[in-house]
Amino acid sequence: MADTTGERCSGLNHIVPAMRSTIPLALISCSLLVACAGEHAKPLSNRALLPSERLQEDVDVLQRTYEALHPGLYRYNTPQQMREHFALLRRSLDHDQPLDDVYLAFSEFAATVRCGHTYANFFNQSDATRAQLFERADRVPFYFRWLDGRMIVTRNLSPEVSLSPGTEIIAINGISAQTILARLMLVARADGSNDAKRIASLEVLGNEKIETFDVFLPLFFPDIGSRQVLTVRAPNETRTRRLTVTVQTYSERFAARPAKSSSESPWTLDTSNARFAVLRMPTWALYDSAWDWHGFLDQTFNVLNEHAYEALVIDLRGNEGGLDVGDVVLAHLVETDLPLSGYLRLVRYRKVPDELLPNLRTWDPSFKDWGDKAVPWNDRFYRLARYDDDSAGTVIHPATPHFSGKVFILVGATNSSATFEFAQRMKEKHLGILVGQTTGGNQRGINGGAFFFLTLPNSGIERDVPLIGRFPRDGVTADDAGVAPDVPVPITAADIAAGTDVELTAVKTLVK
Repeated sequence: MADTTGERCSGLNHIVPAMRSTIPLALISCSLLVACAGEHAKPLSNRALLPSERLQEDVDVLQRTYEALHPGLYRYNTPQQMREHFALLRRSLDHDQPLDDVYLAFSEFAATVRCGHTYANFFNQSDATRAQLFERADRVPFYFRWLDGRMIVTRNLSPEVSLSPGTEIIAINGISAQTILARLMLVARADGSNDAKRIASLEVLGNEKIETFDVFLPLFFPDIGSRQVLTVRAPNETRTRRLTVTVQTYSERFAARPAKSSSESPWTLDTSNARFAVLRMPTWALYDSAWDWHGFLDQTFNVLNEHAYEALVIDLRGNEGGLDVGDVVLAHLVETDLPLSGYLRLVRYRKVPDELLPNLRTWDPSFKDWGDKAVPWNDRFYRLARYDDDSAGTVIHPATPHFSGKVFILVGATNSSATFEFAQRMKEKHLGILVGQTTGGNQRGINGGAFFFLTLPNSGIERDVPLIGRFPRDGVTADDAGVAPDVPVPITAADIAAGTDVELTAVKTLVK
């Protein structure tokens, strides 16, 4: 019974989920589109109960919007299954309840769609909602990764010096780490059956201003208070012991994030090794950046050629996606036109129904009416043809300077949007060697590229609505999984304790 003390269960808890107009329609990770946040959301008191009848109206708005616009609604669910999911959501909201429970219910519902871009985006909520749900004093005072279901500390943020990297957190306030992980998997976002991505999204590594784990731990386990009793096992030990630690506030956790370079560039080129260079790209979410990333890549490939490097290592670890940076990189790696014809871009509508528009916002008005860019495809979809598409699909044209050396790409489960697409193309076209762990995303296709931001009129909760679905062109059902690396590199608690970069070490061996 100790493992379930303090859990908050909603009606969905038994379900486990198995820019700008000139930007190419990559599957943009919308988590940073703060400018489009729900400015119309209503202020909410911590003690306010939202009326059930108003919540039912929100479900009506959500269902009409998803059924009309969401391209992946029936990718992993039949229409009947989605109706059942909506019905269960309605039952979970059949009584007056606080915002915490409402947000949790909508988040559990979103997970049933099994789309990595369908969720109540933390960064697009109103200021009042963010302050109430996301900025409380309830953060665990450490960073960690999930390794084979074990919570392993990667950085200690508490005064308790014995909480060193490599330490396993066995339980928090008597609730086992496995119980916590299983419960939070109910809201983790990923495409299809890619549970590795779900687990990766529940790690705390300081990469995000708001971490999924931090949001949902207190919503599922509200009795985990300001002082936490940790049951831990130190590296290379078999016995366990207990530590009492004080939680961090939102501000303290934010301040603990890894220091960022003062340079405008979020990318770096490490040329310290004589044989290969390492291009570190922690993000491609550059939609609102004035930084000349095209020029940076041109300069990078000039440096590679001038110094005659044998290999280029592209480090995409922790990079969910963003712009179509991968297509620009590909252009420097090919010598002839490269068709990317494996997937179709499909949308559910040509013009958004007028009755849906009052609750929708976006950064590009053209998303409201695709016009003749949306060509009827079948009884459910339109094919979207934009930018450099032709009858064969997107074509990558060679760019100079060309790099002819070996290319290694460091990948993992976080790569689930534009970085997933890049990894998939590099492997399919035999242009590089993937090193690390299986990616996020899904070979059956993912949804994104363009988004509406739906603000539910009564609760004020914002929902990201992806608008473009990628589907296999030949109609063959692909694997319900991410892209496996060419060179798998598992990570262990011992590696974390020793501070070993096992993926880069593997590349050094391969280059030799």
